[in-house]
Amino acid sequence: MADRRLWSYKEIAAHIRVQPDTVRSYRKHGLLPPPDLVEGGRPYWFADTIRAWVARRPGHRGGR
Repeated sequence: MADRRLWSYKEIAAHIRVQPDTVRSYRKHGLLPPPDLVEGGRPYWFADTIRAWVARRPGHRGGR
């Protein structure tokens, strides 16, 4: 079953154990996948999108 929960920078940061500003920097530098949804100018990603991204990151820190 797909995990369609939406994650903000905060949830992504907690998942990969970094600060939210680090995740913002990843997006700014094109290292994060495009958001699945932008609402009110804020980007959100499905949990599955981020888990797939973490799994293919070189030197990833694993997440949970």
